[in-house]
Amino acid sequence: MTDHSQSTAAAEPAGRIVLLTTSHRVAPGVLSWPAWQTLHAADRVLCADPGHPQLPYLREAGVEVEHAAPDAHELVAACAGGRTVVVLPSGEGDRRLTDALARLAGSGRVSMPDLELLPGSYDLPGARLLDLVQVMDRVRRECPWTSRQTHRGLAKYAIEEAYELVEAIEDGDREELREELGDVLLQVVFHARIAEEGVPHGTGGGADGGDSEDGGDSEDGGEEALGAFSIDDVAAALVQKLIHRHPHVFGDAQAETPEDVHAHWQRTKAVEKRRQSVTDGIPVGQPGLALAAKLAGRARTGGVAVELPRGEGIGYELLELAARAEAEGVDPETALRAAARVYRDAIRAAEGVGAPAR
Repeated sequence: MTDHSQSTAAAEPAGRIVLLTTSHRVAPGVLSWPAWQTLHAADRVLCADPGHPQLPYLREAGVEVEHAAPDAHELVAACAGGRTVVVLPSGEGDRRLTDALARLAGSGRVSMPDLELLPGSYDLPGARLLDLVQVMDRVRRECPWTSRQTHRGLAKYAIEEAYELVEAIEDGDREELREELGDVLLQVVFHARIAEEGVPHGTGGGADGGDSEDGGDSEDGGEEALGAFSIDDVAAALVQKLIHRHPHVFGDAQAETPEDVHAHWQRTKAVEKRRQSVTDGIPVGQPGLALAAKLAGRARTGGVAVELPRGEGIGYELLELAARAEAEGVDPETALRAAARVYRDAIRAAEGVGAPAR
């Protein structure tokens, strides 16, 4: 009799436990079709969090959800007879339950149901950018230091972070590159968050957009309040620009070479900006070699026949070198930095101190 009972119990289907995960970055109620199928077919649906954002939508769809937090043994028992039990964890997951189920399965003493992790919704590429915007919003509102920062006070750090990014690229350090890209992105999100307020951007202190919070400098530019805009406005304008300037990707235009793409880009920019001169839009505050190369490049591609000015002094010689480098497809700033790095290493070798730490 005992042997027959044990044989029957062994043959009994163990059932199925489904852990249905969802992403807080996706609107509640938006679930995958396999998730909806599983929810409707389940024998029981359990959720320990009575305030779970999915619950109103599940109830509206006719899915009965029990407010329960069973332990691993209770959950396994609930699957007896081949039943399917769906567990809806909180946004942070339920590490306690999953660890207990893993220990139970590893013990070999219990006939375990099938365990399945089913993503009801999942993050799309770029989803963590939503977290960044949310965190930046809270820091801006609640941090007494960050809440005082302004566009003007932050401006110099955008330049610093850009140079640190360039250095990481030239060093070939992937970890450093990832971090510096984050610091540059922080500048964009920070400025966009400030712009939401539509306040004067000439008052308040500076900020270190990288690792430190040194307080910065306080200055008053006396500027009028600007129109408010958000990071979504920034992204929307960028999307529109990319689509408009890539008709060979999003339209019917043809572009066979990078030169074709560049030529179309410049023509489109000229129409959009309504520039009177090829020099319009070139920031004169950039490093001198880069400025000289940019001017030479605009004149060359714009078909403006103009001789380089001649004069006495090293400045005119550097201008000629920068123009020559641009015509040969060489970035003079990058070339000079590379040579300067070699020079720096030679100096350190002569001092006997070795290469600098990266």
